[in-house]
Amino acid sequence: MSDLLGQGWGPPGPMTLHDKTNKQNFLLLIQLRWIAVGGQIVTILFVRYALGIGLPLVPMAVVILLLIALNVASLRRHSSQDAITNTELFLGLLLDVTALTVQLYLSGGASNPFISLYLLQVILGAVLLETWSVWALVLIASTCFIALTTFYREISLPAAHGAGLFSLHIQGMFICFVLAATLLVLFITRVQNNIRTRDAHLADLRQQSAEEAHIVRMGLLASGAAHELGTPLATLSVILNDWQRMPVLEADPDLAQEIREMQGQLDRCKKIVSGILMSSGELRGEGTVRTSVDAFLAELVAEWKSTRLPQGFEYTRRFGANQEIVSDPALKQVMFNVLDNALEASPLWVGLIVSRHANDLIIEVVDAGRGFEETMLAEFGKPYTSTKNRPGSGLGLFLVVNVIRKLGGSVTVRNRTEGGASVTLHLPLAALSPRGHNAD
Repeated sequence: MSDLLGQGWGPPGPMTLHDKTNKQNFLLLIQLRWIAVGGQIVTILFVRYALGIGLPLVPMAVVILLLIALNVASLRRHSSQDAITNTELFLGLLLDVTALTVQLYLSGGASNPFISLYLLQVILGAVLLETWSVWALVLIASTCFIALTTFYREISLPAAHGAGLFSLHIQGMFICFVLAATLLVLFITRVQNNIRTRDAHLADLRQQSAEEAHIVRMGLLASGAAHELGTPLATLSVILNDWQRMPVLEADPDLAQEIREMQGQLDRCKKIVSGILMSSGELRGEGTVRTSVDAFLAELVAEWKSTRLPQGFEYTRRFGANQEIVSDPALKQVMFNVLDNALEASPLWVGLIVSRHANDLIIEVVDAGRGFEETMLAEFGKPYTSTKNRPGSGLGLFLVVNVIRKLGGSVTVRNRTEGGASVTLHLPLAALSPRGHNAD
């Protein structure tokens, strides 16, 4: 587990997953120290007043107060944004060993049954520290143990306990065993939970990385196809322009109308190709197109309705005050994909609801179809997951999820209680702001 810990002091930077796990473990160490403080107080009071064994209460109380001060300082350190380093953890455990040594010195030295608590400190070090730190802690704890066999303050036992000293020692050892075992189970269980959470998050990151690599490959293919399509589209455009000027074709109104429609569809294809190239970063020299939430969505809705001709479409705006954003071709394509899927599932009616929650743009597309199957809800956004049974189907929603995730947002899907499905895009407005794009 040494890879969970920070490497040296270093300047503060963005916290990694290992840093976050290490910080959680540091908090567990603080919680254990609180338990140790409470245990020491209860044990000292019980030994002094229930068993009648004389103890130096004032110096032992000072040690407890210093442990409390250490924990308060540790809590403040934990609340900072900096990563917890291996050196800090080592020093924290070293101070715990020092406090235990002083308390044992004041209460009989190595003959104190709580001497085995050194082993608890070493086990915690083995879980939390780098290898060199663990062996250093073992050496220090062993040295303290040996020193306590010679240097310690003897405790005075009442005459009633003189004959049963060994029995009293065994009882103390049992209490120490139960305390150490309980603390270890609590601590190790929580650490294992932190590790499992970290591993699950790493698995998600690996999956996300694989999906993004897939997206990159698809983007390269799309960009290459757009380049290849540029020449034939330009040739067709020239031919259609020549046909439009031919007297024979101009004399036939129906044929002239069909040529104009062909020219319109060709212009649309050229616009799609330009959008692909712009999304891949090859036309960024034309400058960033600034717009607003209302204008972007109004243009998007108008274009989608004119090309798809839905029988029923309802656009509901609940966004509030309009806000300036950047027109993102990738987001536009994502919206088209979601609306197209909704129209295919529900040809008679599709709804679009735009709202705002805090600093997020919420776009919900709803339909009146059959809704998602349970398998689709569980596998939503994974490539080639579809019920259409067509070659290449399932990539549309995969692209939707990954594009929105790249913009810092998320996608949620559900089946509506009144029937149909709902796909909701959550987008941080900061990712679409012109200021954010200029910073890039």
